[in-house]
Amino acid sequence: MKKKTFWIFPLLTLSIISIAYSYTRFTNKEEKTVAECHEIPSNLESEFKPTVENKFKPTVKAPKGMVWIPGGEFSMGTNVEDESLCSIKGVTKDAAPIHRVYVDGYYMDETEVTNEEFEKFVKATGYVTVAEQKPTKEEFPTANEEDLITGSVVFTPTPSAVNLNNFLQWWRYEPGADWRHPEGPQSTIIGKEKYPVVHVVYEDAEAYAKWAGKRLPTEAEWEFAARGGKTGNLYAWGNDLKPKGKFQANIYQGHFPIKDGDTGEDGFKGIAPTKQYAPNAYGLYDIAGNVWEWVHDWYSVEYYKSLAESGKVTKNPQGPDAYYDPNDPSEVKRVHRGGSFLCTDQYCTRYMVGTRGKGEIRSAANHVGFRCVKSK
Repeated sequence: MKKKTFWIFPLLTLSIISIAYSYTRFTNKEEKTVAECHEIPSNLESEFKPTVENKFKPTVKAPKGMVWIPGGEFSMGTNVEDESLCSIKGVTKDAAPIHRVYVDGYYMDETEVTNEEFEKFVKATGYVTVAEQKPTKEEFPTANEEDLITGSVVFTPTPSAVNLNNFLQWWRYEPGADWRHPEGPQSTIIGKEKYPVVHVVYEDAEAYAKWAGKRLPTEAEWEFAARGGKTGNLYAWGNDLKPKGKFQANIYQGHFPIKDGDTGEDGFKGIAPTKQYAPNAYGLYDIAGNVWEWVHDWYSVEYYKSLAESGKVTKNPQGPDAYYDPNDPSEVKRVHRGGSFLCTDQYCTRYMVGTRGKGEIRSAANHVGFRCVKSK
């Protein structure tokens, strides 16, 4: 069979680097220490105004597996202009400027949707995810028929250190990879029922949410919840990456992206089951790290700027009316939030609570999942 690169490469570009990773070049020069990489910027809180939570509390018990998020007014975004706090400048500008937003109260899944939960949906409805569907000639008109095969994108470590400006070195299109087979056709989710479901595209997540009587959160709802009522923190748990020397999220430690490069200092190498770390102040688990999460909003690099320029508190924003990414202006993208188990000081620290990711809506990977919300 011919090597499938002509349409796989676009999938890789859209699904993985659409997350808006930056890169740093691998050199033999002395690297900054972790402490230096996570020094708290002197202006961290200067642009944030206090979070004002709504006082209303439901008198009924929250739906199973969900927690109440009170909503209110808060400062959204980030003033950190340096990806990883120690690499190239300016790459988090799509999450600036900080602006005031108000959201109504709602319920939110305390964890990312798990394999177990997604399987119930599939059994009840017969739903087939995009990764399980054979690509069509309409989608890829120049492709040969024998090259149109089911599959998804899987992280693949490199044998040795590489320059980090070419992501195709550590991602591959894996035939037969899907939510049931996260690493390819020989892999399984048996015994991983409590792990987040992955290899889901936006429409897969939306279909599950509708079946469950829920919906995907807006980006503003997601960030309000992630901040846990706190004002201007760098992370969902505070301003210290490792309070009392302990990691608070499943992220990547070690040399990225080489084989066995993840030291697992946080307790896991690769994806982890849900609820392995303390929840945030609202009772949400894994709101940073583990897997990226789809949210409702179209992605536009200029959206935050337009909200800030209005000079008003934006109430229940639903995202821009149209998508816009100058790097891929013709591609349809929605926002991702939270970072994943592959986020690292060397390449991506999008577990910083105010930062953003993005993804082409029909592209899946083994580090992207979702959680849902429900209006009161």
